[in-house]
Amino acid sequence: MFEEKFEKLGSSEQEQFKSIINFLLASTFLNQLSHDFEENIRKTNRDYLFVERNFELFSDYLSFAGFRLNRDDNYGVIYLSSDFDSTRQRFDKVTTVILFTLRLIYEEEREKLSLAREIFTSTADVVHKMVSLGIMAKKPSDRQLAESFRQLEKFQVIDKTAGAWEEPTTRILILPTILFMVTNERISAILEEMEKEAKDKDEDHEGEDTDADPA
Repeated sequence: MFEEKFEKLGSSEQEQFKSIINFLLASTFLNQLSHDFEENIRKTNRDYLFVERNFELFSDYLSFAGFRLNRDDNYGVIYLSSDFDSTRQRFDKVTTVILFTLRLIYEEEREKLSLAREIFTSTADVVHKMVSLGIMAKKPSDRQLAESFRQLEKFQVIDKTAGAWEEPTTRILILPTILFMVTNERISAILEEMEKEAKDKDEDHEGEDTDADPA
């Protein structure tokens, strides 16, 4: 029983358990590694190790609320999933486009670095990529950029060095959690939708030319 297993934890471990449960419910993802930007080194997340040691205990507790606890040892990611639609986070258009762009950058850079986990980009590079791909007609406002980046940071998708999110030179770390937030299948679906929208626009322009009165 869950209660019996929980009581076997020390008082400090019980508090850590409660803290991690709240973190998972708020952020969905937990990364095994974090990056210390001051020392420029990777560090192991002690909360991740605690969940790893007590995975069954966390799984049992969360299952009561309809959540599944998942773990991918290859990428060092623990995350929640649920079949209840009410638990899903809805992102606005700007955040969705930024997330998709970050996923593309992550994939491109990972191939260059022999599947390395730590992929860095910058705010300027993300904006340039969005505009060059044609998925955003122009740069979002600084406020929109900052709000979207902060929301993705909350869900453990990105982290950053010192500086404001909207500053072009701000260095952004894309975390492996993005692979579980935007799957390869989802990328394909989004690209297909983009191609369809572009095709529809072209057809609309052709129709306008056809219907136009001769000079």
